[in-house]
Amino acid sequence: MNSFLPSAILTALYTSAAFAAQTSNKPEREQWFMDQGFGMFIHWSVDSQTGAVISHSMAGADRQYLDRFIHELPQTFNPREFHPEDWAALAKLSGIKYVVFTAKHHSGFCMWPTKTTDFSLTQTPFKRDILKEVLDAFRKQGIAVGLYFSPEDFHYLYRHNIPIGRLQHNLHYPANNPGLMQLDKKQLKELLTLYGKIDVIFFDGPAEQLKEYAWEIQPDIVVTRGQMKTPEQTLPQIPQPGPWEACFTMGTDWQYKPTNDPHKSGTQIINMLIETRAKGGNLLLNVGPKPNGEIQIEQESRLRETALWMMVNRDAIHNIRPWHIAKEGDIWFTRSKESPSTVYAFVPGGDKWKYGTRKNITVKSLKATPQTRVSVLGYGSELLEYKKGFDASVRFKNTDGGIEISAVNGLRMYTDNKWPNPVVLKLENIEYIPAPGKTTPKPDQPAPSNKPEEVEGLI
Repeated sequence: MNSFLPSAILTALYTSAAFAAQTSNKPEREQWFMDQGFGMFIHWSVDSQTGAVISHSMAGADRQYLDRFIHELPQTFNPREFHPEDWAALAKLSGIKYVVFTAKHHSGFCMWPTKTTDFSLTQTPFKRDILKEVLDAFRKQGIAVGLYFSPEDFHYLYRHNIPIGRLQHNLHYPANNPGLMQLDKKQLKELLTLYGKIDVIFFDGPAEQLKEYAWEIQPDIVVTRGQMKTPEQTLPQIPQPGPWEACFTMGTDWQYKPTNDPHKSGTQIINMLIETRAKGGNLLLNVGPKPNGEIQIEQESRLRETALWMMVNRDAIHNIRPWHIAKEGDIWFTRSKESPSTVYAFVPGGDKWKYGTRKNITVKSLKATPQTRVSVLGYGSELLEYKKGFDASVRFKNTDGGIEISAVNGLRMYTDNKWPNPVVLKLENIEYIPAPGKTTPKPDQPAPSNKPEEVEGLI
């Protein structure tokens, strides 16, 4: 009897632990997510044909508009120029590490041939499984794959005569609507059992019960929105403990917008990526494919400019963590995850540091050690094209005001030598000098702020 009781208790404890519901992302998976740094968001659905805001035109619409949206739009969705291999190759070149594709946006239109509803690709002339082709193409490039999934479903509300809006009615919430919850779970089961390993899922709406269901099916999946901060079209003012993810459009909308859509410059996008990483987050940068399946040239061109910059500077973006401080003056910092005393300093280029010129930079928060090495990412600092006898070496020394670095911007990127983007210095075996009267914060855990949290929108 004495030997039986402990074994029974151990068995009960083991059984209880084994079947305990997972309630959060696995810590090691969150660390993996923080390593990635740069993701591609893809917003694409049946209403890309009209150039309207994705799904939201259904909110508050009359019955006639909804009838046209649900019954007419699928009949003309036929993207003959859909070649996801091209999307994935461009993403790979741009330094993208993971993709998040809109499997189902708020409209309820499914970008896979689901058995749960007729409002899907099966009702289009195209009929192919777009989701599968996208995931396969990105996996072939070594890019992790993720899904955007809306727990809300305007098509479900339409069929059940529930007013369509964004979380304005009790029955808009799956937790209060058993039929909607059942539909969402059936769709999640298809997505998480028929399409292989899914690395990331973005719940744009109430995630209660659904994220737990996702972890039950795929315990290693990383839930972003619904589990972590995902600010939209804004960045926090100060560094935040990771993981977190900032979502940005290149233009003014998420889905394809053919007119009235000024885009950010490549330099603005690169600077957003730098700031996001310096503050401890990931950047999820959106593209909105055209109705025919092509990525519009404005967005392709920005990605190619980013690709050129990442060809040189990817080491400062991937597998990094925040430094003790995010910024000094106009210089941003990150540090190597594997070598915490290796720091990357992002120095403004363009007119502030023209090609072929030497610049003296003083960083008061850094101090060289006998083992310190300083280099310019991507540049050998030996020769400057066409210049004989030019001293392109990197020099540095400690001063009373911090480390003083003298370096040349010598990597030629444009024919006219007017490459406008930041130059990155790599400082190895460097020390941090706290400002007088300040303690040294842990680089992975920025000090908390009394400022209110950023409020994120719903895409």
